[in-house]
Amino acid sequence: MRRLLTRLVNRVLLTEPFTPAMGIEAELHTEGRRRLVVGLGNPGMEGTRHSVGMAVLGSLAARLGVADRWRGDKHVSGEVIVSEVQQTHVVLLRPRLLMNINGVSVAKAAGKYGIRPEDILLVHDDLDKPLGKIAIKHGGSARGHNGVRSCVDCLQTDVMPRLRVGIGRPTEKRSVERHVLGRFSSEEKKVLDSVLVQSVDLLLSQLSQQDSQQEPQSPSSPAGGRQAAQEKTSASPAENSAAAES
Repeated sequence: MRRLLTRLVNRVLLTEPFTPAMGIEAELHTEGRRRLVVGLGNPGMEGTRHSVGMAVLGSLAARLGVADRWRGDKHVSGEVIVSEVQQTHVVLLRPRLLMNINGVSVAKAAGKYGIRPEDILLVHDDLDKPLGKIAIKHGGSARGHNGVRSCVDCLQTDVMPRLRVGIGRPTEKRSVERHVLGRFSSEEKKVLDSVLVQSVDLLLSQLSQQDSQQEPQSPSSPAGGRQAAQEKTSASPAENSAAAES
């Protein structure tokens, strides 16, 4: 019932079906590839585990030297920065809606800037990966993540690549809800610092890839239509290794 209500809210807030404005209607009046990088999370809760995607996005903005250029945009229900990585025009987005309806902001921004779903990179927390692990996932199901599920619902496809940032599962008898909405401990913050660096490195690598290097995907693929998802995993410096996951 809760999922049905959330989907209804998504559709009500997204007053028009998602359609990227390609050409003169788009906000970016430029040629070349366009990418949207989204830090999923809850507004006002940027320091929590559930909003680690926002922390990664903040670190990316700092690395690009544009951290002071965030501006609110009521038309996309979020804060944005327009920047460039090599030959790619990049829009950074921090939704100002609750996690469960982040997809409304993502769809609005994609429509405004003329960005296709396969060129939207979602950054979000992952309970199933321990803190210190990150992975790129190329489309596929939301795996129970409400923010990703909202994006799939609003964009009507699941082709969006994602950077999954591990936060680990709660220990002892602590509930999952308290865990994800809680803040990182002082010990965890030491690991988080290196995770943010690795995450930005991986995002920049993804953003620097040319069109010919991208996995071919159809913008019209229906949600749930992909049969398999590929991942590229990066471990913490202490582990000094990288692995591939299925």
